[in-house]
Amino acid sequence: MAKTSRLYAGGDRVAVLLPLALPGSYDYLVPPEPEGGLAFEDGAFVEVPLGPRRLAGVVWGPGSDGVAAQKLRPILQRFDVPPLSAETRRFVDWVADYTVHPPGLVLRMVMSVPEALRPPRALPAYAPAGGEHPERLTPARKRVLAVLADGRPRPAGELAKEAGVGAGVVKALADAGLIVSVMVAKEAPGDQPPPAAAHPGPALSPEQAVAAERLREAVGGGYSVTLLDGVPGSGKTEVYFEGLAAALAAGRQALVLLPEIALSAQWLSRFHGRFGIEPHVWHSDLGRPQRRRTWRAIAENRAKVVVGARSALFLPFAELALIVVDEEHDPSFKQEDGVFYNARDMAVVRARLSQIPLCLVSATPSLETVVNVRAGRYGSVHLPDRHGGASMTAVELVDLRRDRPVKGAWLSPGVRTAVAASLADGAQTLLFLNRRGYAPLTVCRACGYQLPCPWCSAWLVEHRLAGRMLCHHCGHTAPLPDRCPACAATDTLAACGPGVERLAEEVAQVFPKARVALATSDTLPGPAATAELVRRMEGGEIDIVIGTQIIAKGYHFPHLALVGVVDADLGLSGGDLRAAERTFQLLYQAAGRAGRGERPGRALVQTTMPEHPVMTALASGDRDRFLAAEDAARRETVMPPYGRLAALIVSGADAGAVEAAGNALAQGAPKAEGVRVMGPAPAPLALLRGRHRRRLLLHAARNVAVSPLVRRWLEAAKLPAGVRVQVDIDPYSFL
Repeated sequence: MAKTSRLYAGGDRVAVLLPLALPGSYDYLVPPEPEGGLAFEDGAFVEVPLGPRRLAGVVWGPGSDGVAAQKLRPILQRFDVPPLSAETRRFVDWVADYTVHPPGLVLRMVMSVPEALRPPRALPAYAPAGGEHPERLTPARKRVLAVLADGRPRPAGELAKEAGVGAGVVKALADAGLIVSVMVAKEAPGDQPPPAAAHPGPALSPEQAVAAERLREAVGGGYSVTLLDGVPGSGKTEVYFEGLAAALAAGRQALVLLPEIALSAQWLSRFHGRFGIEPHVWHSDLGRPQRRRTWRAIAENRAKVVVGARSALFLPFAELALIVVDEEHDPSFKQEDGVFYNARDMAVVRARLSQIPLCLVSATPSLETVVNVRAGRYGSVHLPDRHGGASMTAVELVDLRRDRPVKGAWLSPGVRTAVAASLADGAQTLLFLNRRGYAPLTVCRACGYQLPCPWCSAWLVEHRLAGRMLCHHCGHTAPLPDRCPACAATDTLAACGPGVERLAEEVAQVFPKARVALATSDTLPGPAATAELVRRMEGGEIDIVIGTQIIAKGYHFPHLALVGVVDADLGLSGGDLRAAERTFQLLYQAAGRAGRGERPGRALVQTTMPEHPVMTALASGDRDRFLAAEDAARRETVMPPYGRLAALIVSGADAGAVEAAGNALAQGAPKAEGVRVMGPAPAPLALLRGRHRRRLLLHAARNVAVSPLVRRWLEAAKLPAGVRVQVDIDPYSFL
């Protein structure tokens, strides 16, 4: 594919890439007379025939001469949408090549809203009728006419909402002939005024001002990567807002990636306070109409700032000038379905291909990023202090071997005392437990039976509030049983271990007058629910919030003074090479929610392993010492970032076929210096969504090009029908 766009004339051959799992593009003929005067060029969105179907695709370059012209079918139409930029097309090709996935599957992420290619449908609206208005009008009618004074027609519902009147007022004005009904194209959110780059922001500290100037200078200065490294509460968001302002001042677009959709609620409020308007939002919870409008506004350069989840990286930006990855260390940026990719790493690639700056933001940067800074590949700015003179949270370890909870409880006496003191002081408390539901395991006391998921190698988790058993891996649900499915005994099923719901039960018993809220993905299903929780926290309507990782990062609650980590050891098991790093990052972030206002913060961390390096690092606040130890361990074992990994996950409905495929892959494994292949072995989740799974893991030296090695490996393999192989370059999960 060429780096510059070509124009094609009628009869020319062009390669069209379709958003399907196909090995490459298909050739078509440009029709002799371009429809509506629209040019056919590289990146043009077109509709083509494929068998009996009509599919949308993208002109990917000139066609080949391998097929006779009379056998080629013509393009059906060219959509009236700006062409996909050369930078985005190169990005699609690069991601496909690196992740060992068909380019059409990567393009599918770009073309995630096919209906956005077609013009917006016309809707009935109202416009001023013109002429003289009667002298005597009710205040409500005057407000409607005042809204329409700018000349822009509005649908009836929108008009009534803006004017603060009922639908009957609008209808009465239409009946009186003072407004007229017209048909207009459905308006896209990009038609709103862009965020104001010159809108005044808060006063920055000297350290913040230096960091902000670095980002402002980077915009328009070509490719660069800068780590914005600051302790929790140091004002990192306000600093990178200055970079967004520079992109806006240049009339270009900016993208901010957040790891959790829930984080957007408070973030949007801060953005509105800085720029006077909300940005465009992109995540899976948006309705199809809003996704269509937003996608088109981005492609037409009307959406200037986009904040979204990892999939927003693949939107068709027309004039992208800056990418920000907030909480860059967060594992949520890793996608493990469809095309496996890490949005943080792919953001680096997109910035390089587009020759624009990238800002990575974190209080606990990943080891990969730290190593890149140390090697000089990335720049770095550091914010060592909390904004406004707030002190850092004091972290104390609670040794559960000595300060044991009472039988059947999960909060130690020391933590209970601290919560009581916080309540007496009028402060808020966060109790952090990264385990959803009521209990992680349900066991029959009579026969020892454990309730399994029928589709996964996992136990069903009791969700008592919903009255259901739930598998957290495939989503299978079942009603709470009233007797043991194995021995039929009644009243013998016992919950083992704590989940947030069980912890809430204990809190209600110990602190009956406290106002308690749960914050999990079950209780906060979308941004609206999260925004309501934030409002209640900021308004002092909650005394104790009990939550999982969804509430442990990114939030600013000025009244929160105490954090209690209930089970700090939870993430340290499982054999994950990043287990210690992830646990440190999550607990450090959770502790950092406290003390961000006038009250000093305190974090109590319950653990049975106070001597563990993660725990000692948390207590001492010596992040750099912990990272140095983690770095040394990875270097010694040649693990990322000092080595390369690639996982092959073999799955199918037939266990025998899966085992045969795994063995065949092992026999044909690459044999090269610095490369070894482990497996096949049953995956920890050997059954997932009804499919049996085996894993192979390729480990290689840092200088080995893993992607082409894996591609040749798969091309040479002969696999049974019904068996699927998923490739995960740079895996984060080993389940």
